[in-house]
Amino acid sequence: MQVYTEDAKDWDVQIKTKDNSPLTKADLAANKVICDALTECYPEIPIVSEENKLKPFEERKEYTHFFCVDPLDGTKEFIKRNGQFTVNVGLCEAGVPVLGVVGVPAAEDPRTYFAVKGEGAFVESDKDKARSPISCKEFTEEDEGLCVVASLSHSSPETEAFIAKYKNPSTTSMGSSLKLLLVAEGKAHVYPRLAPTSEWDTCASHAIVTAAGGQVLQHAGGKAGEPGEDVRYNKEDPLNPFFVVYGSRKAAAPAV
Repeated sequence: MQVYTEDAKDWDVQIKTKDNSPLTKADLAANKVICDALTECYPEIPIVSEENKLKPFEERKEYTHFFCVDPLDGTKEFIKRNGQFTVNVGLCEAGVPVLGVVGVPAAEDPRTYFAVKGEGAFVESDKDKARSPISCKEFTEEDEGLCVVASLSHSSPETEAFIAKYKNPSTTSMGSSLKLLLVAEGKAHVYPRLAPTSEWDTCASHAIVTAAGGQVLQHAGGKAGEPGEDVRYNKEDPLNPFFVVYGSRKAAAPAV
């Protein structure tokens, strides 16, 4: 947060050549703090981070578990100072997210989300440490007026067609991994992400969604995947397939 309060001209903003996304010294500083702390506490667990050099798959494929880190997801939101960036640490076992921590330090209500597989999902206020359980909202896809999360910067005809299949849906937008957390909190029912993301963008929030009763499922299109299957981690290419985040989706009642 020290960098966040500095004059923007001191942020050393760079543009990554691989995807034209911005990088600030806050990304690098947060990455060092997180990776140093994880290494000190859990030296036996490898770390995959957006800001670290990716190790060869021949080495990574032997990982039984690993931390997946995005030290600052939503750098564009950070630069805009709109509070919609997140700090993300996930733990994967056998390609499945089993623990997630997502901090939202610059929101009007600074807070931290966290979850462990099988033990529920929670949000804690950074101000008074008040902790509350969170859970996905139950729905069927035939329900009217579902709330769908739509990205402001990654809309597409495919996304619009996906949303159009619902009856009178409403839409909401948010930056960074907060989009997945809207579903985890029950503030939205569905989030289609029919655009590129990487494993570190989603791992921590994926763990929170599933612990809250939702699903993160592969969708047809984009990077090769199996539609309807869970999004997996520690692939040779860390690019995610297109996916859809669902709350607690139930089958529609049979017609009488």
